[in-house]
Amino acid sequence: MTIHRIRLLGDPILRTDCETIARTSSTAVRVILDDMRETLNDWQSRFGSGRGIAAPQIGAPVRMIYIEMEKPWVLINPEIVDIGNEDFSVWDDCFSFPNLLVRVSRAYRIRVRYQDLKGEWHEDDLEGDRAELVQHELDHLDGVLAVDRPHGLDPFCLREEWHRLHGERGRYGPPEFRTAAYSTPLTGLL
Repeated sequence: MTIHRIRLLGDPILRTDCETIARTSSTAVRVILDDMRETLNDWQSRFGSGRGIAAPQIGAPVRMIYIEMEKPWVLINPEIVDIGNEDFSVWDDCFSFPNLLVRVSRAYRIRVRYQDLKGEWHEDDLEGDRAELVQHELDHLDGVLAVDRPHGLDPFCLREEWHRLHGERGRYGPPEFRTAAYSTPLTGLL
């Protein structure tokens, strides 16, 4: 097990369309998973944050995500197979650009299909912060970063300034930012 350097914005591997994993139970997959786990745990112990990591962030261009929220969760070859019709706003942060937050719009509900380490397929319905996190990590597997998805006016904020301006409200916008897909949350206020 190795703690890897997190690949930062500008590193070409973050723009890679990652390869499908053919043998989910291979030793190589286990090694990458262990390294993702160790790297995430190191980040959490040093910075007190972090819920998930995608393989390209440690330099492995394969379709695998590791999440630690209520319990460890490995998603191999994940894909979104259904998406709800309601979006919400979130200040997205990322290990790959640690001092920057980007306001993005994400689907409030999704259904994700993925394989486990035994190669068995699963489908889970997710909403809110879990749906947002999986969308963020899945974007990494397609070479897409939150900086590619800015939403609204002034969608970029340095972490220090974000804490001063928005820290009390948290990463997720107030309820009025949760809107039907592609509608304008400020309708009627202008």
